[in-house]
Amino acid sequence: WPSIYVGIDVIVNQETPPHLDTISAPSLLDLVVSLGTHDSHFHITDLGIIFAYLPGTMIYLAGKFLHHSVPRWEKGERIALAHYMK
Repeated sequence: WPSIYVGIDVIVNQETPPHLDTISAPSLLDLVVSLGTHDSHFHITDLGIIFAYLPGTMIYLAGKFLHHSVPRWEKGERIALAHYMK
């Protein structure tokens, strides 16, 4: 399907440790879409923010500059679609 993003990573049932998206363009925002049946949280470590990251959540962020992660969750299946531009 047509998209403004050049890359999409599919992440299934994986914890995501704190990281930066080094491949992303510095002037553009990444998009992460949460799908599944889970009850996880999305952390933006550099800002000290924790978001509820329930299925249907969409988060835009400057992933090249802000450390972010999704730690272990208690129940359900997690599917994340991470979109980025180079």
